[in-house]
Amino acid sequence: MRIVIWLILLCVVAVVAATTLGSNDGIVTIYWRGWRSDLSLNLFVLIVVAGAFAITSAVQGINALVTLPRRAGEWRALRRERAAQAALREALAEYFSARYSRAHKAATRAIAIQQDANELSGDAEFMVLAQLLAAGSLHRLQDRTRRDDVLKQLPSAGRKGGVGGGRSADDGARLLAAEWALDDRDASRALELLAELPPGVARRTQALRLKLQACRLARRPLEALHTARLLAKHQGFSPAAALGLLRSLACEALDSAHDQQQLRQLWDEFDPADRRDPVVVARAARRAAAIGVCEQGRDWLRPFWERAGELSREDREELALALMECVPGIGSDWLARLEEAVAHHAHEPAVVAAVGVVYAERQLWGKARRLLELAAAAPALASAVRRRCWRLLARLAREEADEDRARDCEKFAAGLD
Repeated sequence: MRIVIWLILLCVVAVVAATTLGSNDGIVTIYWRGWRSDLSLNLFVLIVVAGAFAITSAVQGINALVTLPRRAGEWRALRRERAAQAALREALAEYFSARYSRAHKAATRAIAIQQDANELSGDAEFMVLAQLLAAGSLHRLQDRTRRDDVLKQLPSAGRKGGVGGGRSADDGARLLAAEWALDDRDASRALELLAELPPGVARRTQALRLKLQACRLARRPLEALHTARLLAKHQGFSPAAALGLLRSLACEALDSAHDQQQLRQLWDEFDPADRRDPVVVARAARRAAAIGVCEQGRDWLRPFWERAGELSREDREELALALMECVPGIGSDWLARLEEAVAHHAHEPAVVAAVGVVYAERQLWGKARRLLELAAAAPALASAVRRRCWRLLARLAREEADEDRARDCEKFAAGLD
């Protein structure tokens, strides 16, 4: 098809030349130092065109000859660049194929090619990616010494890249190094690397995930809790998973308190959402009871018992079990709200047990007996709670001088051990 088009164009040119130049009788006269030359206009035009073509060809030939060394250098640089890119692609393919020894060799070859070529020395992003592949392969091979040697070369390579791709590659290198430190169970090193990230990078989901793992590994539950809340805001977890994780971290932080001052300081540093969570409040109250400040635990529980009807059954159970831990020293001001709670939730064994234990603490044995008997016979309750109810019933029986009943209650309690 192309040949046909060229033939048609040639015919068109021939027709145009025949119509315009065939009847041209013009003459061009050239005078030079007493000489006179007469040429037809058609011949003169052909000579001018041929001369222009010859001059252009000569200039292009001379230019090609002069620039031959430069073009040869560019060709050699292009071959080296293609070889380096091919080695990098081979390293990627081998790495994702889990052939880490081959991946390391290919990445090392790519680095060597770039270092030998002055034309490629300015491509810092290529160097960082190749070094990351080499370091990643060594990490998979558990060669930590050589991996760390490669990682030490990364910061200087990243800075050469400026604020563009080199900066992104440098940030990626730090994130990978932090992840590898976590694989080595080196939480302090991981946190140190994450602290060096720019603020924008440190707020990315992957950086927050790594920080959460590092904080948990370093046993920093409060910092891990704040990080997990940021992750939840970034939708790094599903709502159900986020709720469970936040509760777990809050409870872990509370368990780290060993006196009232530490516990109060932790509570003040909690997010308002944590202080409104019934499960977290119940755990805080239990911890307060464990360190001997039951009054503080009851203060945290009081607002939730005032609106117990608005809570779920699971939340009421947690609050009831926590109140049982904080019973020592409970005042009569609790009785009204507990009577209301047991009236509305008499079918919930945990609430019944908690109110019965409070009545027993206040020595309201008549009210306590029925509730304790119901709770002690409830199979849904934990054995420890039922055992406590049986022992309170045994104590009540001894108060009434009924030793047979007391022995039976003690026997039932022992059967739950």
